[in-house]
Amino acid sequence: MAYLKEQKDKLEISYPLNVIWEAIPKAIEKLQWKIQETDEATHHLIVKTKGGFISYPSNLKIDLVVTDEKTTQMSVIAETPVTTITSMADYGRNDERIGKFVTTLAKLMSG
Repeated sequence: MAYLKEQKDKLEISYPLNVIWEAIPKAIEKLQWKIQETDEATHHLIVKTKGGFISYPSNLKIDLVVTDEKTTQMSVIAETPVTTITSMADYGRNDERIGKFVTTLAKLMSG
């Protein structure tokens, strides 16, 4: 029986929303993941990661909200389908994928 394993993270980033919005596709491309959905009006994306050894790909739901003109709040939710057996091998995978995304985005923003 399969079910979704979920991990949520919220970050406050010291960049304007439009700068982050433009950098996210570059980070996704660098990770060799795929953007499944984009809603520019609400600044919402759904991204499909690559699977791993005995693990399924995850969906990352990314939402951006303006805090002020120089600060943006980013919410990232990772969802991975798992079975009873793969859930043990998949422990921490959502957190790892969110971390890879945030680290890659941060490197692009600072470089």
